[in-house]
Amino acid sequence: MTPVARGERRQNLARLREIGEVAARHGFGYLVHRGRRQEDELEDSPLTRGRRLRETLDELGPTFVKFGQLLSTRPDVVPPDVIRELRTLQDAASPFDASIARAVIERELGLTVEQVFEYFDDVPVASASIGQVHRARLPEGREVVVKVQRPDAEEKIRSDIQLLYQIARILKERVRRLQFIDTVGLVDEFARTVRRELDYRIEARNAEVARRCFTADETVVVPEIYWRYTTSSVLTMDRLEAPTLAHVPLEIYDLDERRTLAQRVAETWMKMIFVYGFFHADPHPANIMVFEPNRIGLIDFGMVGQLTNRDRQVAVQLFVDIVEQDTDRVPRRLRELGVRYPKNLEEEFRDQLEVIFQRYYGAAMGEIDGRELVRDIFQTIYRLQIELPTRWVLLDKALATLAGVGLEVSPEYNVFDTARPYARRMMLSRYRPDLLVNRAQAEGSRYLETFLQYPYQISSLLESLRDGEVKITVNQEGFIEEAERALGGANRIVLALLASFVFLGSALLGSFVHAGPHLLGVAVISLPGIIGGLVVAAIVVLAIIRSGRL
Repeated sequence: MTPVARGERRQNLARLREIGEVAARHGFGYLVHRGRRQEDELEDSPLTRGRRLRETLDELGPTFVKFGQLLSTRPDVVPPDVIRELRTLQDAASPFDASIARAVIERELGLTVEQVFEYFDDVPVASASIGQVHRARLPEGREVVVKVQRPDAEEKIRSDIQLLYQIARILKERVRRLQFIDTVGLVDEFARTVRRELDYRIEARNAEVARRCFTADETVVVPEIYWRYTTSSVLTMDRLEAPTLAHVPLEIYDLDERRTLAQRVAETWMKMIFVYGFFHADPHPANIMVFEPNRIGLIDFGMVGQLTNRDRQVAVQLFVDIVEQDTDRVPRRLRELGVRYPKNLEEEFRDQLEVIFQRYYGAAMGEIDGRELVRDIFQTIYRLQIELPTRWVLLDKALATLAGVGLEVSPEYNVFDTARPYARRMMLSRYRPDLLVNRAQAEGSRYLETFLQYPYQISSLLESLRDGEVKITVNQEGFIEEAERALGGANRIVLALLASFVFLGSALLGSFVHAGPHLLGVAVISLPGIIGGLVVAAIVVLAIIRSGRL
């Protein structure tokens, strides 16, 4: 083993020892005792497990904080009480020296800081686990902020991820209650997420998409990206001169202004979700700038969600079904959205939804707490261990955070008051004449394609039957009657094909024969075949009508 490898191994062992000590201090000591499965340590105080886990991750540092933030987006594997605590984790870290930031900028841009910027503030305005933000001014006078990545960020995160894999395996072995969770898979997901955050160009592209969406909207500001001064480790964008919502003293606003601010935040996300299908997935107060109650700015597009047009249409229908408390349709809508669960759980899921909706029976829309309703539904999903696609997990996180922000700004505000008009407009837009024509064309094309594929599918099925690759299970009850019906149907298909061949063959013969008598431009010699084909076709139609199986 090389000296470098030995040093790295000692460093990892020291870090693992530190993790074990921190875990034990917060009541998770059973993880560091080999051969013991002390789940009682968590059971002693289940009401505090979320707080203790949050404090553990916070003490372990930035990478573990980010992992906790990922867990807060997984209501399908993490209990709701733990999620509520993890959502309060803030990504923060001690700033690194300005000389290091300058060296990163010069290495990435190939110019000195003085050549790039007219002014550069060495004191960072914010610092997180991956990088920190400095104020600066471009030569043309534009005020900007520059996000600079820590030079050792990738190496540290890679090292911590390896430790997370070890912890995930230990959890899988020693905690029975986590048997159904793929803990290693969660670390895989986290590793992919963090790698995307390590490339600032991805965040820049996300910000550009959001900026295009709100170009004509004066109530929402998204900073412009300066691509000339942006790389995977340096991100330069417009500086928004406004405090974040987290630092706005709300007492300076009266009740009407606070409600306006809450509505502006909610309406911005409704536009992103229902209109653009591209939404900021982390709407916590530190990412929302407040110019005035009816004008906000959005920053930090490291985490975004995307919905297809079909996703949005079905989501609107789901919203309407929830409002109408239609428990029969909700499970079906969720299946259309890609939510997966065993068929035998559908009835139980429907019963649980019925219980939830009964709590709101007879309540007006303004009386329903949207956050509570969403929380109740996702608690049910968690209990039944229903699998959620990633885009809907992100949407749940965004809506839950958004509802919390809205209530913090204006306690009497209800996010449903803002969501309802967007849902109604989306429903009505489905029946615009141009959309109906486009939909009819698309559906017609799909039906035609499906119809043209039938002969090939039947041929493939017959080949599989011939080769013995298809297994058929027969229920003997009523088998003879069904077999006779199938035989009759097959006979009718044969007759229909025969009629078609005779008719078409005779018609082609009549059109190509020029000698002899003709009737209406068709050779008389072909008329018996044409008439015979029509007669057989008529017999088939009558047989189908008499069978009552149109």
